[in-house]
Amino acid sequence: MKYPESELIINADGSAFHLHLQPQFLADKVILVGDPARVNTVASHYDTIEHEVSSREFHTITGTYNGKRITCQSHGIGCDNIDIVVNELDALANINFETREDNPDFRQLTLVRIGTCGGLQPETPIGSFIASQKSIGFDGLLNYYAERNNVCDLELEAAFVRHMNWNPIKGAPYVATANPELVDRIAADDMVRGITIAAGGFYGPQGRKIRMQIQDPEQNKKVEAFRYGGLKICNFEMESSALAGLASILGHKAVTVCMVIANRYAQEMNTGYKNSIDTLIQKVLDRI
Repeated sequence: MKYPESELIINADGSAFHLHLQPQFLADKVILVGDPARVNTVASHYDTIEHEVSSREFHTITGTYNGKRITCQSHGIGCDNIDIVVNELDALANINFETREDNPDFRQLTLVRIGTCGGLQPETPIGSFIASQKSIGFDGLLNYYAERNNVCDLELEAAFVRHMNWNPIKGAPYVATANPELVDRIAADDMVRGITIAAGGFYGPQGRKIRMQIQDPEQNKKVEAFRYGGLKICNFEMESSALAGLASILGHKAVTVCMVIANRYAQEMNTGYKNSIDTLIQKVLDRI
């Protein structure tokens, strides 16, 4: 199949449309971060730097760490940006940008997102690390892809919808699963594992009320009480479901790990987290 210019948009320099990254500068191991400035924090641990490019919220540095070639890529906030990043990273890995046709051999990427989140349980205090085994997407993004049901945990979806008495006006939630091998490797024995909710916003979708009321005032209480297959919902963030779901459809390995900077259960917040997330970055660099 030859991808038309309107579908696979390539810049004049041969780079992907949004990321401005050229295929030869993408490593097989990719660390994803929301904040473009955090790319510099990750890259400060590199032994060598090979390439750097930046466009809008998409900042990329490729280099080496302990003999491993790694790309660190920022994605901004939200599942809509993950849709851009994962599709373009996959295109860079698996499409010939000169012929606009698929490469003959599939290239699998390992994608680890390092983020921040709000903890929802007593055992997820500020400063703890959470690995998202399952991610419930409130954003609806994966519902636009035909392969959605092939990669989603449909039984967990149904159980969650029943438990929440879900209002269909909000769109259908979906449940994506992180790569089990990657979860074990990155989370090891020092991270909490569980279900994550990827919300479609920071305020109302996560149950925050400032000057507007939310559709379901009991949402967070019901979320905290949900149990399925020995798992509970540990945290809120805004990207894990799209990452796990799109990666599964495309055949890549992906997981999200987050540091808790707010505990909704205890109503506590740490705004100075940027000085301590480096511990999580170091763990991911060593384990990826």
